[in-house]
Amino acid sequence: MTGDREPRTDERAGWAATATSGAVIVGLARGPEAGIEPVVVGKGPAGFVTLDGRPERARLIPGDPPRARLEAADGDHDILLTDLPDPRRSAAGVRRFEVVVDGWRFEVDVESEHRARLRERASSGRDDAARGGPVELRAIIPGRVVSVDVAEGDAVDAGGRLLVVEAMKMQNELRSPRSGTVGRVAVGPGQTVELGDLLLVVE
Repeated sequence: MTGDREPRTDERAGWAATATSGAVIVGLARGPEAGIEPVVVGKGPAGFVTLDGRPERARLIPGDPPRARLEAADGDHDILLTDLPDPRRSAAGVRRFEVVVDGWRFEVDVESEHRARLRERASSGRDDAARGGPVELRAIIPGRVVSVDVAEGDAVDAGGRLLVVEAMKMQNELRSPRSGTVGRVAVGPGQTVELGDLLLVVE
């Protein structure tokens, strides 16, 4: 997320996650400030980043982890950056960090913009269900299909189990968002799926 530094790989402080080749989406974790919208942060020319497409002066100078110094348009700031490991969140491609800026503590979630867009696509089936059209159910996390409980042409009830995907040694049940008929089954047991892959269609 910085414009002119070499990436550090100290996983304890999360430096590797802050040095990404593409844009990331950064949002406050749920809490008192949850009403603040996430922003897209991308690399810019030396000493700059882009925030939602706008260039802003910012340069992160790593110190001894987790300490660093942030040079920004409003001045310099002492920060602490600490990774908060969470296997379930990591399986979904999201990393949470504790950030302390001049004594103010925040928790932020960081996700690649590309993955976030895939996640939006995977979640769009809820809107399709509300409109009454066919619902494409897509993988919201990468994993392996453990079982498929329906076949094409089967009638399903809202909330009925459709299949199970295993990720990070945890099994995640996919349930039907509405009553209908299974129009297509795109995966089978043992198949590996990536974020955004089509699993099945409910009509």
